[in-house]
Amino acid sequence: MHEPRDPDPGTKLDEPGVAPPGWATEGDGAVGYRGVTACHAVGISYRQLDYWARTGLVVPSVRDASGSGTQRLYSFRDLVVLKVVKRLLDAGVSLQNIRKAIEALRSRGVEDLAGITLISDGTTVYECRSPEEVVDLLQGGQGVFGIAIGGAFKEIQGSLSHLPSEPATSVEPPVAADPVGDELAARRARRRAG
Repeated sequence: MHEPRDPDPGTKLDEPGVAPPGWATEGDGAVGYRGVTACHAVGISYRQLDYWARTGLVVPSVRDASGSGTQRLYSFRDLVVLKVVKRLLDAGVSLQNIRKAIEALRSRGVEDLAGITLISDGTTVYECRSPEEVVDLLQGGQGVFGIAIGGAFKEIQGSLSHLPSEPATSVEPPVAADPVGDELAARRARRRAG
């Protein structure tokens, strides 16, 4: 990934509960979005979301799944990153190159994602923080398409306006005390009882 001229050590993408200026929503990051909501907001399948979380591409920063029956909870920032990943995939960039780009952003830390434009030639992803960097890249014959992360930010904001969220501090609902929750479990219980 193309490095900017003077890297700015800022907030890392994977720090839970930290929202840089302009990224706070509903109480400064005090809300999270379940997987189904994330899928609707970003336009991906639940299968993709699950795969990306299990392989570490985009792990939910509010709450990760911790076993059967627990729900992942994604921050607004996570949803923006998911949207960028989807756009890069739609443009033909390989998942391997997308993974490298996301890891580079995480490792350096980014103060404000909204000021970044990602440019790709279909194989390599370049990060540009100023219009001059975009023009330099295009003049070199490198760029084919660009993704303004600020645009993804606005799209996600619009999508979330009619989708549910929940407090980031919420605790998973307790598992029912009744061990016989479905027909198969009832059969097993009867078999064990004699």
